[in-house]
Amino acid sequence: MSGLRIPLEGPDGAGTDHALNLLAPNPSEMTLDGTNTWVIGRGEEVLVVDPGPDDDKHLARVAEHLEGRRVAAILLTHGHHDHSGGAATFAGLVGAPVRALDPAHRLGEEGLGDGDVLTAGDLEVHVVGTPGHSFDSLCFWLPRDRAILTGDTVLGRGTTVIAPDGDLADYLRSLDLLRARAERVGAEALLPGHGPVLPDPIGALDGYIAHRRRRLDQIREARRGGAATPREIVEIVYADVDRSLWPAAEMSVRAQLAYLDG
Repeated sequence: MSGLRIPLEGPDGAGTDHALNLLAPNPSEMTLDGTNTWVIGRGEEVLVVDPGPDDDKHLARVAEHLEGRRVAAILLTHGHHDHSGGAATFAGLVGAPVRALDPAHRLGEEGLGDGDVLTAGDLEVHVVGTPGHSFDSLCFWLPRDRAILTGDTVLGRGTTVIAPDGDLADYLRSLDLLRARAERVGAEALLPGHGPVLPDPIGALDGYIAHRRRRLDQIREARRGGAATPREIVEIVYADVDRSLWPAAEMSVRAQLAYLDG
């Protein structure tokens, strides 16, 4: 890989030689700077990963950026609205199918699954099943750039919430799988669904795995100290976290309790 593109002003325009981020204008506490929409390929044929929310200006910007190039397919890392909400509208703009693990989010006959290989010109994208954040979460390995598109499985900043349609046991297995794969293939970048590019995949994944194990230990300790409800655990374990994030923290605690009690 000849190098990463990491703009000083933020995630928009970041990427690798064959992957470019066009940031959606939906910043929030949960989406960080906004949803990263990835355009994969520099030739006449491209893939678009996660069109983002149904925002006409953003979708038009992505379509205009393509300058008449053919979109072979629109890929979804998972079906949450901030990633998939604009997929149908964008499909209409560019005349491409939408491929996803969950049939509810597909447009066209083909889905996506672990081990699938897609192409854009001579560029390959390999699908990696990574359930956990949601039941239908996928990552995409871009061998040419030694980069992994991680959706919400690994964020560019902070940690991932286990959504109600996710599962912590699955998530921990997915992190271990990504860690092993990143080392095996010599990955040089993680391209997340939110936040900046991560140029140290092994360090980022080790940090994620250690954080999850540490949180589980903290929850065990809080329960031994008498905390019984998810809210009581949040007040102890997440005491140093901004209270505006406590609802998300409580969602994660519920997932962690289900894991510990499963």
